[in-house]
Order: sequence, then C-alpha cells, then structure tokens
Amino acid sequence: MSGFDYETSARVELDATIGDPGRVLVSGRLLADITRALPSKPVDLVVDGARATINCGSSRFSLPTMPVEDYPQLPAMPQLAGSVAAGELAEAVGQVAVAAGRDDTLPMLTGIRLEIEGPRLTLAATDRFRLAVRELDWTPEDGDQSSAVLIPARTLAEVAKTLGGAGTVEIALSAGDGMLGITGGGRRATTRLLDAEFPRFRQLIPADHTSAVIVEVAPLVEAIKRVALVTDRVAQVRLEFGSDGLRLAAGGDDVGSAEEELPCELVGESLTIAFNPGYLLDALGALHTDRAQLTFTTPNRPALVRPVPAQSAGENDGEETAAEPVPGYLHLLMPVRLPG
Repeated sequence: MSGFDYETSARVELDATIGDPGRVLVSGRLLADITRALPSKPVDLVVDGARATINCGSSRFSLPTMPVEDYPQLPAMPQLAGSVAAGELAEAVGQVAVAAGRDDTLPMLTGIRLEIEGPRLTLAATDRFRLAVRELDWTPEDGDQSSAVLIPARTLAEVAKTLGGAGTVEIALSAGDGMLGITGGGRRATTRLLDAEFPRFRQLIPADHTSAVIVEVAPLVEAIKRVALVTDRVAQVRLEFGSDGLRLAAGGDDVGSAEEELPCELVGESLTIAFNPGYLLDALGALHTDRAQLTFTTPNRPALVRPVPAQSAGENDGEETAAEPVPGYLHLLMPVRLPG
C-alpha cells in the first residue's frame, strides 16, 4: 500500500493471502478513516469493476475506484546516510517535536533540525517560546559526514512513530535535492525538506545557572494541572522555590486562585518564576523519567528542564549536591513575565 501527496510519500508491505493479483486506486483519506474504525478481525478486499469492497466482520464498505494510471510515481529513495535504532529515533523525535511551531507562515519554526556530525545525531525544534534538543548515537555510512537539514516536524513525528517497532531504520538523505527518506520494518517514507533557515539555537542555551532544583515529575504534573484551572488570560503558573520546598500558585482575585506545595531539592538561591502551564507540562512529559532538574538564572531569563535518573539508595545524605541530569536531552522554556 502506498500514498503520495507530492510532499510526502509512504509505502508499507503487509502479509496477505492474495487470490487475484492486481492494483487498485481509492481515496486515501477515506480508506484511512474506514480502517481505523474497523473491528480487530480479518479484512477481505474485493475489487469488481469500478468498486472496491471491504468486508470485516459484520461491516461492509464499498468505495469507488479511480484509474490506476493516474497515480503518480513515488519518489526514489535518496542516498543512504546511516542507520539508527528505531525506538531511540522515535523517542528522540517525540521529545523535540513537542516544541516545534505550528504557524505555517513561519516555516523555519515548523520543522525539526537534523544535524549529522559523524556518529552523532542532533535533533532540535523551537517555536520561539521553548526549545527542545536531543542528541543520540547512530551508525553513519560515512564517518566524516557533516550536514544539517530541516524536516517538517509533523511528518517526521508521524513517520518515526510508525517505525518505532522496526528494530533498526535507515535514514537516506539528499540535501541537494531536498529529500529525506526513512525505511525499516517493511515500511518506507520520503518527505521534502523545508527550505528555510533554522535559528541559531545553541546560543540560546544558558551556559550556567544560579539555582538548580530536583523535583518528582508526576506530583508536579498533577499539581500544575490543578492550579492551572484558575489561570487567567495571561495563562501563567507561578513557581516559588525555597529552602522549605516548592509553592505553586495561579489565578487572582477576579478569576479565583489556587495554591499547592510540593517538596523539592534546591541548590542555590531562592527564586520565583512563572511559566505557561501548557508549555511546562509538555516539557515535563517529554522527559520520560521520574525526576526532573530545573535550572535558573533570573526570573526573566530562560530556564532549562532536564531528565534526572531515579534516586539511588543513600543518594540524599543531607549534603547540598544536585543530582546529575541524564545527558542528551534538554528543554528550554521562556518564562512569563511576573506582574509588576
């Protein structure tokens, strides 16, 4: 089965019992909607003249066919650039895609930047209010390869998700022709690259900090969801970090207010800072760890959110030492300006 819209192509091979070989062309959108709604039972496909019939359990759909010769030829796969574990790629893409922009009038912000430097891949995405960066190892065809391309974030996220269980996937790249290809597990997909200049994101990442906080992710996520119920039009949740823990607050006299307190490990200066609750939840949800490290400089400067490994026995012995974050991923958040 294959689909193509002149920007993105996809093809998948499936095991099937074939009675009479042949080809048929039907509406891709309608076929996708139908198959998503079918029960988990064997599917029979019968083509008779200008109709294609899909039978599954007690469900039956009849679709009009179109001339197969009108279907365009799928793009050829670009040159192989290297291979990577499918699960790691899917996780990495999901971690950065959450920060990609959705405004098509700013195409440079709707993509994921893929940088190749020998055995290292770097993925980055930003919508100006947040930035997500993930690094991972891969096996390049050319160990000296160095290149960078901008891939539509939505397309790459969908492709990576479908290939997540493929074991190993191959990435093919032709920057000159503006094409990316990914294959694995009987599936292949191509997409055109974005012809836009991605922001110089590394200069946005703070090199140092004055405060570092370790906090449990799950309780913090639930607390943010609760206090955010009373956020006003400014849509901000205030976080007050001190030696006695973390205090979350939102709202005001006009719309109602909410407060909640949580334990945390603070190293450095006390701080009050505010974030868009949706952006903060996205950042915490992308960590995939039980604990998070948040580092700050001032309430008006970007903060960094990083994953922290599970706490080992005897780690917290009362000394003021922050746990080391898991390398390879960071999520930068621009704070919301506090009133006054």
